[in-house]
Amino acid sequence: MPVASAERSDAALVAAVRAGDERAFGELYDRYVDRLFSLAAAIVDDPADAEGAVADAFLRLWRDRDHDADRGSVGAYLVMITRSRALDRRRADRRRRRREEKGAEADPAGLTVPLASPMPAPDRAAEMSEAGERVHEVLAQVTEKQRAVIGLAYLEGLTHSEIADRLSEPLGTVKTRLRDGMNKLRELAAARRASP
Repeated sequence: MPVASAERSDAALVAAVRAGDERAFGELYDRYVDRLFSLAAAIVDDPADAEGAVADAFLRLWRDRDHDADRGSVGAYLVMITRSRALDRRRADRRRRRREEKGAEADPAGLTVPLASPMPAPDRAAEMSEAGERVHEVLAQVTEKQRAVIGLAYLEGLTHSEIADRLSEPLGTVKTRLRDGMNKLRELAAARRASP
């Protein structure tokens, strides 16, 4: 009996994407887009930048088809790419803001000002708020030490070594806390998706 497409594993979907199956790509997108947007939105201030980071991750999966199942799950791959792209966008935004501030300081008339408000549209703000609440609910269920390491890694973009330095903890301890914390988050997210 064939498996219904909604029940296909990530590995089966990735294999289908490699063969150019757009429907499988859509299923992976539907499966991961909310989590990835929540991650990106926690890193960048602008919802458009968060959406762009997520789009970049999925575009890479589709275009390059370079996910290697031996190196980790497709979910971890998409998280890594999304996080990287969101951090790139956050850095670019900081550079842009510094240039604007320098321009405003250099111009006594104050002519260098942002032309548009960085505030998201009300419906997008509500979506981001709901996603943020879900993330906080799940994060509240891991230990405080795991939460600290996850926050430093995924929200501040620190490397394992930088986290170890910041927390004055051994590198192995940081890696273990991050791994255990992320495993717990995956379990909680899976249980949350499974419940009605």
